[in-house]
Order: sequence, then structure tokens, then C-alpha cells
Amino acid sequence: MTDEDPAEVVRRVHEVVLAARDGDVPSERVLAALTGLRSVREQLGAWEPALVAAARDGGVSWASLAPVLGVASRQAAERRFLRLRPSATGESTGEARVDAERGRRAGDRAVADWARRNSAILRQLAGQVSAVDGLDAAGRRSVDRLGAALGDDDVTSLLSPLADVRSHLTGEHAGLTDRLGAISEQTDKLRRDAADNRRNRAT
Repeated sequence: MTDEDPAEVVRRVHEVVLAARDGDVPSERVLAALTGLRSVREQLGAWEPALVAAARDGGVSWASLAPVLGVASRQAAERRFLRLRPSATGESTGEARVDAERGRRAGDRAVADWARRNSAILRQLAGQVSAVDGLDAAGRRSVDRLGAALGDDDVTSLLSPLADVRSHLTGEHAGLTDRLGAISEQTDKLRRDAADNRRNRAT
């Protein structure tokens, strides 16, 4: 994709279009105009998801974005955004990006539901891990983040720091390491199952 100013490219393309209406235009100019048009189209395609993301970050609802994007519903607006947004996880098509994102959200909901059902266990474990001594500086920082998460009303905020602390525990903390590993395995399974169930319902 060229870094040339798209406004200048559009101006040149428009000149070729006008010239073509008035008479013959050398094929080289037409081909150059088509190449420029493709470049501008690619740039505009990259701008749309960036602008939509900025609008969402600013609190604009999908329902408000729908008419601006020329679609009929908030679901269609979100789907369009997911299809156009560059993939961060390697999906090669727009539909694959939509499926991956919605599968991720289904997994997040399943994990959140499980965490809330097991709130007492998770908070007790977090308290035990927070009391561990003898960790290196990085481990202490992880424990500090866990301690801060303990003050959050939402128990799901414990999951990420618990997983992070696990990598800093030593052999003398084998019992805690095993329990943290079991939680990671459980949440991974919940995410996979939720994504699979959603995919099966869609087929």
C-alpha cells in the first residue's frame, strides 16, 4: 500500500474519469488510475475499523454506529467492524475474525460465571498466595497485583494475577502451584468448550 496522500490520488483518478467521458484516454493512464483507486480503497478500508474503535472507546453505542455505517442493526454494525478489523490472532477472513471474537466472548462469559460460583475458593487461594514469602522482585510485584485484585468486588479480576504468580512460585510451594495449575486448566477448558458450543449452535 502506498503512503501517498489519498486526496492527491483521488484527484488524479477523477481527472482520468473525466477525460474518459470526453474521449479516448491512453490505457496507461487508465491502468494507473485503477491502481491508485485500489490503493485508496485499501487505505479507507483500514481507516474505518480504526474510527469505529475510537468511537467505541469514546462511548458511542453500536446502535448509534449502525446508521453511520449503513447497516440496519447494532449486531450488523459490530459484525461489520469485526470483519474489517485486522486480526490479532491470525484469522485470514472477516468471518473467521467474527467467529473468533464471539467465541472469545463466550469463553469469557463462561469463565466469569465459573469464577463467581467459586468466589470463596478463589479468594481464599488468593489470600494464601499473597502470604507467600521468599519470592524474587518480579514475584513480589505479581503478589502485589494479586493483593490489589483482592480488593475488587469482581472475583474475575483475580484470575489473571493468580496465573501470573504461578510462574514465580518455587518447589517449596508445590501445593499452591498445583492448585493454580488446576485453575488454569479449568478456565482453558471452559473457554474451549464455550467456543465449541457456540460454533456448533451456529452450524
